[in-house]
Amino acid sequence: MSQIFSDETHRNLLSRIPQCTGREVADWLRTVDDGPAFFRFEEKVSWLRGEHQLAYGHAKAIIHEHDLRRAARKLL
Repeated sequence: MSQIFSDETHRNLLSRIPQCTGREVADWLRTVDDGPAFFRFEEKVSWLRGEHQLAYGHAKAIIHEHDLRRAARKLL
């Protein structure tokens, strides 16, 4: 079972991603869009970690943000 981050922790992780990875969050979100079409959240996180050598928390924050934005697009 995956660890649940609070909204504040999620935002803090997102804000640190550019300095820790050298890439903006928007760039990571495009990477997820262009990546394999995994169904499960943890599969996506594992792919980001393995393919791009990201820390677990950063990978999870990116996938969570990707899912939040995808859900918001569906509501529009």
